[in-house]
Amino acid sequence: MNSMTLSPQGIEWLKQVEGQRLQPYDDQTGKPVDHWVAGATVGYGHLIARAEWDGLARGITLEQAEALLRKDLAPFEQAVNRGVTATVSQCQFDALVILSFNIGVGNFARSSVLKLVNNPQASTTFATLEAAWMAWTRSQGKVMKGLVNRRGAEWRMYSSGTYAHW
Repeated sequence: MNSMTLSPQGIEWLKQVEGQRLQPYDDQTGKPVDHWVAGATVGYGHLIARAEWDGLARGITLEQAEALLRKDLAPFEQAVNRGVTATVSQCQFDALVILSFNIGVGNFARSSVLKLVNNPQASTTFATLEAAWMAWTRSQGKVMKGLVNRRGAEWRMYSSGTYAHW
């Protein structure tokens, strides 16, 4: 069984993309929130569960943001380690973890991306792994420019080892 973890370079890339917010905000609007809402977020993209609200409502420290990110990454690293049967490089692993962090473990596990990573000849609705990857650009049914940009940067990380932003 694989046991890779997100590299320091991958963590830094993700932190820059997610952005750091030490006060809670709504992940859909980016506006500060002073009461729990679905989508309440803090730190580096940490979705606040209702049960966590009282402890995070007044904001967090940089150290807490770092700890939340490391804790949040664990299930995504596990999902990639569990799901990927092909041999992948560190940059490919990083890109897969970052993709799953954004689309969710369940979506990743059922994705054509995972099928095509494991078997490039797998039968999917996509002609290539890149096409399957780039299909994850919608939020609430709409193609989002930010997701198009993010998927492109993730794809460059996966395909060429380039840890660059857009």
